[in-house]
Amino acid sequence: MVWKRGIKPPAWYPRRGEVCLFDLDKERPAVVISTDALNRFSRDVCVIPISKVQHKQFSLRPKLTAGEAGLKYDSWVKCDQVTTLEKEAAVYPSLGFLTPESLGRIEASIRITLELPERK
Repeated sequence: MVWKRGIKPPAWYPRRGEVCLFDLDKERPAVVISTDALNRFSRDVCVIPISKVQHKQFSLRPKLTAGEAGLKYDSWVKCDQVTTLEKEAAVYPSLGFLTPESLGRIEASIRITLELPERK
């Protein structure tokens, strides 16, 4: 069976490292950062918004190049704006998954933003 945009398979949920559009005032991209153990059963997912506008004064916004995770434009992950959204707002199918390297850069920026200790 082929799934159409907006019709989510019953077992689908946004996964960690996945870039999804979220239907807010308009469709906006965000990267899912919460663990899949929570994402599967919780009503909310922890996400970081993605913008195609670069703000050079924010060094904690890792760049994603056009084409990565299905993004059409060079974009920046707003690690200073970690938030939660209802997973029902996620648009199916997702845009794609981040590379492990990009997810690692985002994790490092989150640790700095939230003053979390480095991994050992």
